[in-house]
Amino acid sequence: MAIKGYADLEVYQMGYDLALRIHRQSQEMPLNEKYELGQQIRKAAISVPANIAEGYGRKDSAKEFKHFLRNAMGSVNEVQVYIDMMKDLGYIDEKTYGELRSGYALLGKKLYHLIKSWNREG
Repeated sequence: MAIKGYADLEVYQMGYDLALRIHRQSQEMPLNEKYELGQQIRKAAISVPANIAEGYGRKDSAKEFKHFLRNAMGSVNEVQVYIDMMKDLGYIDEKTYGELRSGYALLGKKLYHLIKSWNREG
């Protein structure tokens, strides 16, 4: 299948789906945390697909696209820290923690490989 836009990229689809899951999960946090930790994790999670989409719009420059993919990867790492905090504070159970943590770990690996393989220029 040919890639016609950023929404065709597997990393975008994964990032978007995980961001939706994070958003829903953060809505179950205590009220004070919805606006503190919840807001932080939502922003970081949304940043992943947003950076992929923005970078794809500049894909004619491999260097710029890779820059945005690296930003997305940084946001993946940030989300993982917040997921750890949510578990340690008792806001998510072990099963949810494992699913989210492994989802973001896989997404980080896929982003890394895309960065390495995307048009060697830049």
